[in-house]
Order: sequence, then C-alpha cells, then structure tokens
Amino acid sequence: MSSTPNLKEIPAWLSASITRKHLRRVVTALRERESKREAARSASRKADAAPPTHSSRAGQFFASLRHPKPGRNVDEHYNILTGCQVEHLPKNRYLDLEPYDRTRVLVGEEGRYLHASWVLERFGHKWWIAAQAPLPSTSHAFLSVILQPSTRPPDHLLGGSHASNPHSRWGRVRTVVQLTQNVEGGRRKAHAYFPDGVGKSMIIPVEHGSQAPALKVTLIDARAFKEAHCIQSTVAIVPVAHPPTGVSAGSFEDMEVDEGVDEERYGEHNEERILFHHLLYTSWPDHGVPETEDRASLLAFLRLVDETNRDTSLVGQLSDVDPDPPIIVGCSAGIGRTGSFIAISSLLRSLNVLPPPASPSPSSVLPTSPLGSLPPELAEDCVAQEVDSLREQRPGMVQRDEQIVLIYQTVIDALQAWS
Repeated sequence: MSSTPNLKEIPAWLSASITRKHLRRVVTALRERESKREAARSASRKADAAPPTHSSRAGQFFASLRHPKPGRNVDEHYNILTGCQVEHLPKNRYLDLEPYDRTRVLVGEEGRYLHASWVLERFGHKWWIAAQAPLPSTSHAFLSVILQPSTRPPDHLLGGSHASNPHSRWGRVRTVVQLTQNVEGGRRKAHAYFPDGVGKSMIIPVEHGSQAPALKVTLIDARAFKEAHCIQSTVAIVPVAHPPTGVSAGSFEDMEVDEGVDEERYGEHNEERILFHHLLYTSWPDHGVPETEDRASLLAFLRLVDETNRDTSLVGQLSDVDPDPPIIVGCSAGIGRTGSFIAISSLLRSLNVLPPPASPSPSSVLPTSPLGSLPPELAEDCVAQEVDSLREQRPGMVQRDEQIVLIYQTVIDALQAWS
C-alpha cells in the first residue's frame, strides 16, 4: 500500500481536508466548542450546591442556555446531574467526567446508573453504547445491559415516529468491544469481569440497593485473530439465586468458583443463560493512537467487529432475532479511543466500506446543538461534523487532536485498501 494517498480515489471533501492548515482549523473549532460544553457541564455540577456565578465563564455560558430561542428546550441539554449525585460518584472512573443525563444508559427496570451513553453515528446511522471500562462496583450493571431481552435507546432519542417504527427490531446486545488492556503502564484501566481461563467461572455481586441476583460469568472460548490484533472471547452469563458465602450485595469482591460435578450448586437460572462475544483490540495505546504499522490491523478489527455483531449463531434458532443490535464499546474512560472508533465506523459505513446498519436511524433525530452549526468552512468536512456530533452526545469524545487526525488517516487507508 502506498504511503501517499491517491486523491483521485477519495471524496472531494476528504481530499480538501488533509492539509495542515485545514486540520489546524478543525482542531481549533472543535476544541473551542467542547470548551463551551465543559463550561456548561461545570455549571451543572454546581447547580445543586449554589447558583452559578455569572461573572465566571461557566456561569455566563450556563446563563445563556437559560434564554433559548422560542421552541428550543436547551435548558437541560448539557446537564450531568445524575452522574454527580453522591451515590454515583464512586461509579465514575475519573473525576469531573460524567455522562449527559439525556443520553445516559438506564439499566433495567430499576434504571440503575452506569457511566455509559447512547450514541448515534451521524453519517453511518447506527446506535452504539459508549461506556467507560467497568469498575468492581459497576461490573454487575454493565453485564445486566447484556442480559436485557431488548436494549434500545429511549424514545426521546429515537425521535417522533421513529420511536415506534415497526420495521425496527431491538434485540439483545451480543457484542462488547474493548479498546484498552486491563492494565496499561502499570495502571489499572479496566476491571476484569470474566475469568481468563476457558471453562472457569466467576461470581459478580450486585450493588447495594438493587434487587437483581448475583451473576455467574463463564469463559466458554477464546481465540486470537492475528491480522486484527484481537482476542475474541465467548462469555456466558447466568443469574444465580444462592451465591457462595463471601459474595454479598455491595461487596464488589468477585469470586472465582469451580464448576465441579454439581453445575447448579448456586441456584443458577440456566434458562436465562446468555452468551456474548467480547473483542479486545490490543494495539491502541492509552492517550494515543495505533502506530502507523498497526493501522491495517485496526481496519481488520473494524470489519471483524461488524461481522461478529451480525453473526446470530449465539442466539440459536430464534425466529425474531435482531440482525445487527447495538454494540457496547469502551476504553478506560469511554471517550477517546471509544469516540474515535465510532467515528471511523460511521464514516466507513457512509462510504460503503462497511455495510449499513440493519435498522438505521436518521441523523435528523439528533437535536440541534445550542452552540449552533460548525463554521461554514467545515460544513463539508464529514470528520469534523462526526466528531462534533459525538461530543454533543457524550462529553469529551475523540479526546485528543492526534485521534482526530487518525480518523482522517484511517478512512483514507480504508478507501485505498478496499476500493
């Protein structure tokens, strides 16, 4: 593959977007807009404690949101009040990083808290769940999303008549993408919520206040995809009525257990056994991007994720199976690598490199940003538009400037490789 893009093989907007001058313009515009969102989020954090100080930058911007144009309900657009509640703070991996209230994922009928957001690709039209990597205190809620018979965005995100579209099928999540190693640079980045040995099981306790049963999680199979730099695991989840002694609600101490002869020793609800695929990409460093020589593996991984999610073998012979359900994707914080991965997937879908989603949602369901449109000179730049749209849905998506550049580079690589 040539290292120099053949501009005749890529769209005009992309050809015009790979100059240093244009990239600086993109980075600056996106940074300024995210700074304004952070000012609003900062004011939201303080909203319950005291009125915002209008002499501050955050206070001035937050006050401006309280005087919207007629018909625009932007009062709560950037609210993060749920994630700031005292009982939820230990469930946030990083300080001052909480999901927007309007896009956050509610777990089960209880509406349990999880640091995860519903995110729609602007140009690819597929829904994702973008999540921080589980903590010991959130592993049960994370797995409970997969146990839900139907996982779909709330009606207010689907928009009007699309909320009851009879042609849309919303099934169970069956694919989890992890873009971080559990430990990187000697620091814990993700809590392991299934065993590392095939055939071994682990009991995951529920948090205090929830009536949900503990979960037994078993690693069924693991295989490596060398070209995609991926380890794919097949994992089973079973609710248990009688967890072993030492596993109690709120203990957050996972316990590995032996299967033994009596496979139902903990009161397993085997009729509720659910399988899912976990795909770990191993070549994306924290706070960075894959090395140039690893970008081919990223493309292979993107395709593998899409193909795996469309594989219905895990659900047997059920007649009404969602052929392409939402995918859970996360890194440590669930914003930098996660946002970049979704953005690349969206653009490759829009350019017919990846297939379209089975039940697409139009970008028109996304609300208009209180910040207005991007500058006119970025109106045709699909990367800038995609990144800005993702940041409207989850704070800090595509966290670093080099990750924005990676999106351009990876789309060009894909068009060259698969044209």
